[in-house]
Amino acid sequence: MSSTTKVRIWDAPTRLFHWTLVLLVCFSWLSAEMLWMRLHFLSGEAILTLVLFRIVWGFVGSDTARFAKFLKSPMAAIEHLKHLRRREPDTELGHNAAGGWMAVGLLGLLLLQVGSGFFSSDDDAAVEGPLRHLVSAGTSALLTNLHGFSFTAIQIAVAAHVSAIVVYLLLKGHNLTWPMIVGTKDIPGPVSQPRMAHPVLAAGILGAAAATVVILLYYL
Repeated sequence: MSSTTKVRIWDAPTRLFHWTLVLLVCFSWLSAEMLWMRLHFLSGEAILTLVLFRIVWGFVGSDTARFAKFLKSPMAAIEHLKHLRRREPDTELGHNAAGGWMAVGLLGLLLLQVGSGFFSSDDDAAVEGPLRHLVSAGTSALLTNLHGFSFTAIQIAVAAHVSAIVVYLLLKGHNLTWPMIVGTKDIPGPVSQPRMAHPVLAAGILGAAAATVVILLYYL
Protein backbone atom coordinates (compact mmCIF):
# COMPACT_ATOMS: atom_id res chain seq x y z
CA MET A 1 0.00 0.00 0.00
CA SER A 2 1.28 3.50 -0.83
CA SER A 3 1.94 5.82 2.09
CA THR A 4 -0.29 8.79 2.79
CA THR A 5 0.18 12.13 4.49
CA LYS A 6 -2.40 13.64 6.80
CA VAL A 7 -2.87 17.14 5.44
CA ARG A 8 -4.74 20.00 7.07
CA ILE A 9 -7.12 21.02 4.29
CA TRP A 10 -9.67 23.35 5.88
CA ASP A 11 -8.97 25.83 8.66
CA ALA A 12 -11.41 26.31 11.55
CA PRO A 13 -12.79 29.67 10.28
CA THR A 14 -13.69 28.13 6.90
CA ARG A 15 -15.35 25.13 8.52
CA LEU A 16 -17.29 27.27 10.99
CA PHE A 17 -18.37 29.52 8.12
CA HIS A 18 -19.59 26.53 6.11
CA TRP A 19 -21.67 24.82 8.80
CA THR A 20 -23.03 28.05 10.30
CA LEU A 21 -24.14 29.11 6.83
CA VAL A 22 -25.93 25.78 6.36
CA LEU A 23 -27.86 26.33 9.60
CA LEU A 24 -28.70 29.95 8.78
CA VAL A 25 -30.00 29.15 5.29
CA CYS A 26 -32.25 26.45 6.77
CA PHE A 27 -33.44 28.84 9.47
CA SER A 28 -34.08 31.60 6.93
CA TRP A 29 -36.36 29.25 5.01
CA LEU A 30 -38.15 28.16 8.21
CA SER A 31 -38.59 31.70 9.52
CA ALA A 32 -40.07 32.83 6.19
CA GLU A 33 -42.49 29.90 6.18
CA MET A 34 -43.55 30.63 9.77
CA LEU A 35 -43.72 34.41 9.13
CA TRP A 36 -41.13 35.10 11.84
CA MET A 37 -40.07 38.10 9.84
CA ARG A 38 -37.94 39.85 12.46
CA LEU A 39 -35.95 36.66 12.92
CA HIS A 40 -35.90 36.22 9.16
CA PHE A 41 -34.23 39.61 8.69
CA LEU A 42 -31.77 38.92 11.50
CA SER A 43 -30.86 35.63 9.84
CA GLY A 44 -30.34 37.49 6.57
CA GLU A 45 -28.05 39.97 8.30
CA ALA A 46 -26.01 37.10 9.72
CA ILE A 47 -25.79 35.45 6.29
CA LEU A 48 -24.62 38.71 4.70
CA THR A 49 -21.98 39.05 7.43
CA LEU A 50 -20.71 35.54 6.72
CA VAL A 51 -20.69 36.04 2.94
CA LEU A 52 -18.72 39.29 3.27
CA PHE A 53 -16.30 37.52 5.61
CA ARG A 54 -15.86 34.64 3.13
CA ILE A 55 -15.21 37.02 0.23
CA VAL A 56 -12.42 38.77 2.13
CA TRP A 57 -11.12 35.45 3.48
CA GLY A 58 -10.92 34.28 -0.13
CA PHE A 59 -8.20 36.87 -0.71
CA VAL A 60 -6.24 36.95 2.56
CA GLY A 61 -7.11 33.68 4.31
CA SER A 62 -5.52 30.24 4.29
CA ASP A 63 -4.16 28.81 1.03
CA THR A 64 -7.04 26.40 0.48
CA ALA A 65 -9.62 29.14 1.12
CA ARG A 66 -8.17 31.58 -1.42
CA PHE A 67 -9.98 32.05 -4.73
CA ALA A 68 -6.64 32.29 -6.54
CA LYS A 69 -5.78 28.77 -5.35
CA PHE A 70 -8.99 26.93 -6.27
CA LEU A 71 -10.63 28.90 -9.09
CA LYS A 72 -9.55 27.26 -12.34
CA SER A 73 -10.69 27.98 -15.88
CA PRO A 74 -14.14 26.74 -16.99
CA MET A 75 -12.39 24.32 -19.33
CA ALA A 76 -10.48 22.85 -16.38
CA ALA A 77 -13.81 22.28 -14.61
CA ILE A 78 -15.23 20.55 -17.69
CA GLU A 79 -12.14 18.35 -18.02
CA HIS A 80 -12.43 17.43 -14.36
CA LEU A 81 -16.06 16.38 -14.78
CA LYS A 82 -15.18 14.22 -17.78
CA HIS A 83 -13.30 11.91 -15.41
CA LEU A 84 -16.05 11.80 -12.81
CA ARG A 85 -16.57 8.05 -13.23
CA ARG A 86 -12.87 7.28 -12.83
CA ARG A 87 -12.16 5.79 -9.41
CA GLU A 88 -8.85 7.21 -8.23
CA PRO A 89 -7.18 8.53 -5.05
CA ASP A 90 -8.28 11.93 -3.81
CA THR A 91 -5.31 14.25 -4.25
CA GLU A 92 -7.14 17.59 -4.12
CA LEU A 93 -5.87 20.14 -1.61
CA GLY A 94 -9.19 21.92 -1.20
CA HIS A 95 -11.87 22.46 -3.84
CA ASN A 96 -11.51 20.65 -7.14
CA ALA A 97 -11.87 22.55 -10.43
CA ALA A 98 -15.65 22.07 -10.57
CA GLY A 99 -16.26 22.50 -6.84
CA GLY A 100 -14.52 25.87 -6.85
CA TRP A 101 -17.04 27.29 -9.30
CA MET A 102 -19.89 25.78 -7.29
CA ALA A 103 -18.63 27.53 -4.14
CA VAL A 104 -18.33 30.90 -5.86
CA GLY A 105 -21.73 30.48 -7.49
CA LEU A 106 -23.37 29.79 -4.14
CA LEU A 107 -21.73 32.87 -2.62
CA GLY A 108 -23.06 34.98 -5.48
CA LEU A 109 -26.57 33.58 -5.12
CA LEU A 110 -26.56 34.18 -1.37
CA LEU A 111 -25.37 37.76 -1.88
CA LEU A 112 -28.19 38.30 -4.38
CA GLN A 113 -30.71 36.66 -2.06
CA VAL A 114 -29.98 38.70 1.05
CA GLY A 115 -29.35 41.90 -0.89
CA SER A 116 -32.70 41.76 -2.67
CA GLY A 117 -34.44 40.85 0.60
CA PHE A 118 -33.32 44.01 2.33
CA PHE A 119 -35.05 46.12 -0.34
CA SER A 120 -38.18 43.97 -0.52
CA SER A 121 -41.68 44.54 0.81
CA ASP A 122 -44.60 42.25 1.54
CA ASP A 123 -47.98 43.97 1.79
CA ASP A 124 -49.71 40.77 2.96
CA ALA A 125 -47.32 40.37 5.89
CA ALA A 126 -47.09 44.14 6.41
CA VAL A 127 -43.32 43.97 6.48
CA GLU A 128 -40.54 45.82 4.68
CA GLY A 129 -36.83 45.25 4.38
CA PRO A 130 -34.51 47.63 6.27
CA LEU A 131 -33.43 49.34 3.02
CA ARG A 132 -36.87 49.55 1.41
CA HIS A 133 -36.94 53.34 1.91
CA LEU A 134 -34.01 53.78 -0.45
CA VAL A 135 -35.83 52.57 -3.59
CA SER A 136 -39.13 53.23 -5.35
CA ALA A 137 -42.18 51.01 -4.99
CA GLY A 138 -41.62 49.58 -8.46
CA THR A 139 -37.99 48.75 -7.75
CA SER A 140 -38.95 47.19 -4.43
CA ALA A 141 -41.55 45.00 -6.16
CA LEU A 142 -38.94 43.90 -8.71
CA LEU A 143 -36.44 43.04 -5.98
CA THR A 144 -39.13 41.21 -3.99
CA ASN A 145 -39.75 38.94 -6.99
CA LEU A 146 -36.01 38.52 -7.45
CA HIS A 147 -35.76 37.50 -3.80
CA GLY A 148 -38.15 34.63 -4.48
CA PHE A 149 -36.46 33.57 -7.71
CA SER A 150 -33.00 33.64 -6.18
CA PHE A 151 -34.10 31.37 -3.35
CA THR A 152 -35.33 28.85 -5.92
CA ALA A 153 -31.92 29.08 -7.58
CA ILE A 154 -30.26 28.48 -4.20
CA GLN A 155 -32.40 25.39 -3.63
CA ILE A 156 -31.34 24.03 -7.03
CA ALA A 157 -27.68 24.83 -6.35
CA VAL A 158 -27.79 23.19 -2.91
CA ALA A 159 -29.45 20.10 -4.37
CA ALA A 160 -26.70 19.94 -7.02
CA HIS A 161 -24.05 20.41 -4.32
CA VAL A 162 -25.41 17.60 -2.15
CA SER A 163 -25.87 15.35 -5.20
CA ALA A 164 -22.25 15.95 -6.19
CA ILE A 165 -21.08 14.95 -2.71
CA VAL A 166 -23.02 11.67 -3.00
CA VAL A 167 -21.77 11.02 -6.54
CA TYR A 168 -18.14 11.61 -5.56
CA LEU A 169 -18.54 9.20 -2.66
CA LEU A 170 -20.20 6.46 -4.71
CA LEU A 171 -18.27 6.74 -7.99
CA LYS A 172 -14.84 7.94 -6.90
CA GLY A 173 -14.76 6.91 -3.24
CA HIS A 174 -14.01 10.50 -2.17
CA ASN A 175 -15.57 11.65 1.10
CA LEU A 176 -15.85 15.43 0.67
CA THR A 177 -17.84 15.99 3.86
CA TRP A 178 -15.52 14.55 6.49
CA PRO A 179 -12.59 16.94 5.82
CA MET A 180 -15.01 19.87 6.17
CA ILE A 181 -15.85 18.52 9.65
CA VAL A 182 -12.40 17.57 10.99
CA GLY A 183 -10.25 19.78 8.75
CA THR A 184 -7.80 17.08 7.60
CA LYS A 185 -7.53 14.52 4.82
CA ASP A 186 -5.13 11.69 3.97
CA ILE A 187 -3.35 12.48 0.69
CA PRO A 188 -1.28 9.84 -1.18
CA GLY A 189 2.46 10.34 -0.97
CA PRO A 190 4.46 13.17 0.61
CA VAL A 191 2.61 16.48 0.40
CA SER A 192 3.51 19.96 1.57
CA GLN A 193 1.10 21.36 4.15
CA PRO A 194 -0.94 24.35 2.91
CA ARG A 195 -0.33 27.60 4.75
CA MET A 196 -3.01 28.34 7.33
CA ALA A 197 -3.93 31.92 8.25
CA HIS A 198 -4.18 32.87 11.94
CA PRO A 199 -7.66 32.67 13.54
CA VAL A 200 -7.19 36.15 14.99
CA LEU A 201 -7.15 37.50 11.43
CA ALA A 202 -10.42 35.68 10.76
CA ALA A 203 -11.98 37.14 13.90
CA GLY A 204 -10.96 40.65 12.86
CA ILE A 205 -12.42 40.19 9.37
CA LEU A 206 -15.65 38.79 10.80
CA GLY A 207 -15.94 41.76 13.16
CA ALA A 208 -15.35 44.20 10.31
CA ALA A 209 -17.95 42.41 8.19
CA ALA A 210 -20.50 42.61 11.01
CA ALA A 211 -19.81 46.31 11.50
CA THR A 212 -20.22 46.90 7.76
CA VAL A 213 -23.61 45.18 7.76
CA VAL A 214 -24.81 47.21 10.74
CA ILE A 215 -23.74 50.48 9.11
CA LEU A 216 -25.33 49.58 5.77
CA LEU A 217 -28.64 48.50 7.23
CA TYR A 218 -29.15 50.87 10.14
CA TYR A 219 -27.27 54.06 9.29
CA LEU A 220 -28.08 54.61 5.60
